[in-house]
Amino acid sequence: MSKVDSESKFDYDVLVVGVGGMGSAATHHLAARGVDVLGLERYDVPHAMGSSHGVTRIIRKAYHEHPDYVPLLNRAYELWDDLEAQHDQALLHTHGSLALGRPDSETVTGAQEACQTHSLEYERLDAAEINKRFPGFDLPDDFVGIYQPEGGFLWSEQCIVAQVNATHRKGGTIHARERVTEWEATDESVRVVTDRDTYTAKKLVIAAGAWAPKVLPELADVLQPQRQVLGWFQPAAPVNFRPESMPVYVVERDEDDLYYGFPQFHVPGVKVGKHYHFGEDVDPDEMAREPQDEDEVALREWLDHGLPSANGPPMALSTCLYTNTPDKEFIIDHHPTYDNVIVACGFSGHGFKFSSVVGEILADLAINDETDHPIERFAADRF
Repeated sequence: MSKVDSESKFDYDVLVVGVGGMGSAATHHLAARGVDVLGLERYDVPHAMGSSHGVTRIIRKAYHEHPDYVPLLNRAYELWDDLEAQHDQALLHTHGSLALGRPDSETVTGAQEACQTHSLEYERLDAAEINKRFPGFDLPDDFVGIYQPEGGFLWSEQCIVAQVNATHRKGGTIHARERVTEWEATDESVRVVTDRDTYTAKKLVIAAGAWAPKVLPELADVLQPQRQVLGWFQPAAPVNFRPESMPVYVVERDEDDLYYGFPQFHVPGVKVGKHYHFGEDVDPDEMAREPQDEDEVALREWLDHGLPSANGPPMALSTCLYTNTPDKEFIIDHHPTYDNVIVACGFSGHGFKFSSVVGEILADLAINDETDHPIERFAADRF
């Protein structure tokens, strides 16, 4: 019997606020361990109001942000494979990843460092080699790339569906379209009030995405939601942008000018995004969600210079959200005041790929109050 289910006076063992990428994985891992869990989501499951929609999310082991992320990625890959085996759709598509930029750019040097630190297979390619091998690209002569064959993308909405289906199979409960209005905790219990009901439990996991600053006012000063826009554009030569023909990529054109992109998948266009877009801080309840002409122009700026044959008519534009911390790293920790409240937030635009292992970590913290995974760099008190 798990530690959290020893108190029968509660409605549930654990409550999870937010059933997006992180929350759905948490409910899955909790239910799989026999925990009586309820996940609460204010919108549909899945939905297009937060940070996990838009069809695809990059996954890559050549992690330029820091080599410390690679052990978590190794476990994330294992868990995605496990989840995919339970689902009727392929979730993880591995056709390689490229970290692109000038030789001294942090994206290139960081990706190579991660590969070398963890003995990952990789190739360092010059622009001519990249353009020849992956003819969708037309990179400047002074660019290089780190190619890592295990990179690829996740079908993000289907990942959430799969996590929720797995939760249901193991006896967990999910309530969509039910908004949390307040919560409170003592050393022994938590109480969550929604617009429909009130629930009690011994433990609470908060994975509220861009709404985390509102649900967690204690952390609001270090959590900033930011508007992000994704675009899909018709390619001139679609054969060059199939998953088997084009890896996912991150490209550093100049310092603080990063783009990322995907092959064509389930939308009749090639997907591109600008990392941190315009740096536009927003309130997720009041932001302008309809993409504007200037959003499209910003995305085409990269296509025009590095992926010109994908710079065709727009097929779709979609607004989503980052929730950034000051150092652009995650927060995965116990609440600053309550040990029986666990928080997962501030994923700063690069978290979804980790959601499978974050769910495992959140289950560890909720059940055992600790985890064997290396999460020291994600402590809530580091600021």
